[in-house]
Formats: sequence, C-alpha cells, structure tokens
Amino acid sequence: MNPSYPLDKVRVVLSHPSHPGNIGAVARAMKTMGLDSLYLVNPKTFPDKEAERRAAGAWDILNKAKVCSNLDEALSGTILAAAVTARPRDLSPEVFDARRGALELIDRTRQGQVAVVFGTEMSGLTTSEVSKCQIVMHIPANPDYSSLNLASAVQVMTYELRMALPQPGSLSPSVAPAAEFEEIELLCRHLEQVAIVTGFLDPHEPKRLMQRIRRLLARARLEKEEVNILRGILGACEKRMQP
Repeated sequence: MNPSYPLDKVRVVLSHPSHPGNIGAVARAMKTMGLDSLYLVNPKTFPDKEAERRAAGAWDILNKAKVCSNLDEALSGTILAAAVTARPRDLSPEVFDARRGALELIDRTRQGQVAVVFGTEMSGLTTSEVSKCQIVMHIPANPDYSSLNLASAVQVMTYELRMALPQPGSLSPSVAPAAEFEEIELLCRHLEQVAIVTGFLDPHEPKRLMQRIRRLLARARLEKEEVNILRGILGACEKRMQP
C-alpha cells in the first residue's frame, strides 16, 4: 500500500453477496480503476471457481479479500463509510450523488481509511447497515429503470473515485486525525448509557433517538480529540451523578 495514493485507502465492502460470479466481476471492476481492498461480509459462497472465472485476471484482489462476519468488522478502522443505495431512507445520513460523494471520500483519505458499502443483490442494504455509515451515495439513473447489477454499480463508483483523485502537484492543507469507526461507536454507546441513566431516554420506548444522534454525529465528521472531549464530558457527568 502506498500511503500517499488515495485509492489505497478506499475499501469496497460487499454485504452478504449471494452470487460468487458477482464477487469476481467486482474484483475486475476494482482492478481496472486501481482499487485493491475488497471486504466481504458473510458471502454465501467464497472462495469459488465462478468468482475466479469472472475476475478475469484480478485474482490478486480475490486472494487477499477479507471475509468478515459483520459490517462492524468490515468498517473497523475507517473514518468515513458511504452506503450506496437507490432507496430513500427516513432519517437518512447526508446524501450525495456518485460524483460529489467520490470527492468527499477521496478528500477524507487524507485522514485515514474510508469505505464504500454495497448491499446484497436482491434487497440492497438494510436500514441498520445504512445507519452504520456516515453518508449515503446514489447513482443517478433512469427513474423508470434504476436497478443496477452489483458489479456495474461498483464499476461506476470506482470510476468516479478515480476521477476524483487530486491533480498532480496540488497541495492539501494539514488536517487533524479523524475519529475512527470504533471510536464513534463507543461514543454512541456512551451517549446512550448517560441518556438512560439521566432519564432522558426510556430504553423501553427509545423511539428513534439514537438514530437521530448517529445522523448528527455523521454530519459532524468528528476528530479524535473532539470524541475524547465529548466522552470526557460524559464521564464527568457520570461521576457527578454517583451517590
């Protein structure tokens, strides 16, 4: 991995892919655009000869693909994850089209690893999976026929990521370290605990408070130090509440 090359910091995550041929076709689409980090969440069949056949030479990407048991594992260490979905969601994270979303992802590679998350072929991403991501991306298509094959969707997104690369010689301002996925998850749990203890959140009728908090935190693009500050405040509140 070349730390100065943005595409080396982009993960393509396939959640519950059901057809091994699509995994191979995704590997081929990635290789043509210069990406090589593939994560598979509970694939139905992998490794598989059909995946190797459809990869058409992108076997190096298949051979080092990481198989994960859940999306949290696949997003571990990332600072920004984009859910690729065509369906509008209630209380959705910030929505970008493919081109603007690619620019946002490439810009954030200056601070760490990012991910583009695709759902299963039949039903796409679940609402729970989308809530784990900080932004939503969609591919503008014919509204009368907007369905894209999984590998085709990956090809479009990886093309946009390649086109979003900074021009040679351009200077980037220094940036503070961004909070990683696990740190944001811990902050969410800490906020939920304090909200329950203070009586602000009824765990038996949570409604959608935590979903709204996740959306708020996703917009904030928190830095590591900011997460530490917020958790420090929460910790101080907990100490004050102790008898």
